[in-house]
Amino acid sequence: MTDVEKWCPEPLWLLAYPLLPDAPQRHQGGGRRRLDDRAVLAAILYVLQTGCAWSALPTSFGVSAATAHRRFTEWVEADVFVRLHQMMLDLLGSAGAIDWSRASVDAMQVRAGKRGDLTGPSPVDRGKPGSKIHAMSERGGIPLSVVISAANRNDHLEFEKVVDAVAPVTGPAGRPRRRTDKLHADKGYDYATCRKTLRRRGIVARIARRGIESAKRLGRHRYVIERTLEWVSRFRRLARRYERKAAHFLGFAQLACAVICYRRAVKLDLLTHNNPK
Repeated sequence: MTDVEKWCPEPLWLLAYPLLPDAPQRHQGGGRRRLDDRAVLAAILYVLQTGCAWSALPTSFGVSAATAHRRFTEWVEADVFVRLHQMMLDLLGSAGAIDWSRASVDAMQVRAGKRGDLTGPSPVDRGKPGSKIHAMSERGGIPLSVVISAANRNDHLEFEKVVDAVAPVTGPAGRPRRRTDKLHADKGYDYATCRKTLRRRGIVARIARRGIESAKRLGRHRYVIERTLEWVSRFRRLARRYERKAAHFLGFAQLACAVICYRRAVKLDLLTHNNPK
């Protein structure tokens, strides 16, 4: 098995390649032959999961650092990774693998190696520059949405954005769905605005109240989002922010969510019957 096949398996590639933008055409002809998109995607996935610098890409991919980064930028601008995440959610939703009865929301701090947009002094890291990854997952831990903010941004201020970032997901029957029945959150979201946001969308709020619930107990439903964020943090490119542009960091986060969903689909054996021809 080559490194390209290892880091970008055939089922994942078959899902991803229809989403890629067309290669630019040289009207005058000539020039070098365009590198294979699958090899580039494998290189990007390698960077995401190992956390290596672009310049440290192994030669076995046959892709230069400049080409991988340039193609990554093009695909972020074309929303390839957010659409891949959505495609995986639709695949899971069509199989009835998404539990809409409950969802959870939370955020995690990430130190920023470079200052850029959506970075700020971290209140839990001695004021060092950082960002936050906000995520929402369904009852089983499948990530439904991901949002990036500065590290000094209060969680409740991004709450509405995280909830509304969930796009309609295809189900086994009926209309696509984007709202869960209930939403669990910790005391960082114990604000009237958060409860009002859920009430307007017909979602039952299960938000821990300050001064009432113990801070030592996550609750049997809220621990799920902690596990999801742990899965996200295992992608080493997300354990520390190296991207100056927030859109690039968000692109990596969206690709990580797509990979998490892909792994769940593999576990449920959904890809053998749903690969596009």
